[in-house]
Amino acid sequence: MDIDEQHIGEPGLVVLDVTATDEETVAAVMEGLQQLWATSGVTPVWRVPGEAGVRARVYADTRRPPGA
Repeated sequence: MDIDEQHIGEPGLVVLDVTATDEETVAAVMEGLQQLWATSGVTPVWRVPGEAGVRARVYADTRRPPGA
């Protein structure tokens, strides 16, 4: 997946790719990140053929608290 420049165009904006053994773990991580920062929320999970685990991507603004 490509990262769109607008998602990291300013200090404090981040793109996080999360890899875990199962969807529940990825969802728990993304929910935890939502408690810290304004995020894109829980995103679809995907698998890469031939590689272990599941993946998801979350966009976060570390300058803003959740709900801001």
